[in-house]
Amino acid sequence: MSRKIMVVTAAYGADQVRQAGGQRAMLPVIAGAGADGVEIRRELFNSEELLALPALGESIELLGLLACYSAPAALFMPNGTLNPDLPRYLAEATALNALWLKVSLGHFNDKQPLEALREMLNESGMTLVVENDQTDCGQLAPMQRFKAACRVMALPVTLTFDMGNWLWVGDSPEEAARHLAPAVSYIHVKAAVPHKEQFRAIAPDHAESRWLDLLNQLPADAPRGIEFPLEGADLTAVTRHYVNLLREE
Repeated sequence: MSRKIMVVTAAYGADQVRQAGGQRAMLPVIAGAGADGVEIRRELFNSEELLALPALGESIELLGLLACYSAPAALFMPNGTLNPDLPRYLAEATALNALWLKVSLGHFNDKQPLEALREMLNESGMTLVVENDQTDCGQLAPMQRFKAACRVMALPVTLTFDMGNWLWVGDSPEEAARHLAPAVSYIHVKAAVPHKEQFRAIAPDHAESRWLDLLNQLPADAPRGIEFPLEGADLTAVTRHYVNLLREE
């Protein structure tokens, strides 16, 4: 089975991406490393780049890469309503020709807004995945409630499982995997080590084997996104090393 490996542009660091000339400049590195696709981050765009999404989508396609699109936004607002900007993010993901749009959960209170969400997704034709972020909203309990509501409503929304973020919110990644694995369609791979009051992401082969055991608890066919720091003189070689590592494990 050839599983898909995506490279998150943010793994190169915001400064490096900006100095290189934006996310488009990272595409040859990602393609040259043999990755299957790229996760484009909305927060790394300037306003001109946001207007050029179709052109970026074409560049991605010409290099034979798949795209997914990440917006640093919550699905639900503090009052429990749907994020009013969601249609814009869905349209941007469509303009990019992305396979899916990724957002965080935000303040999910009850399943009332999910009918409106279903209509929005039907209209856009875009796939939505929801990630556990580094806020209280990304803890296991709300993620479980959301997963259960989607199942009850037969809503085709799946989860991005960020392996490291559970540590930031004080939850056990292994317990999260036990409860959420069937709903996971995308994995953000990172290992994390304690750092000052918090954690910091590190490359998995610089960590203990816990990350690998955790990965084995998750769906084997889910695409894996590299979201730990990719650094070095030869970024293509460094990226290739991790693309191969994650494809084989």
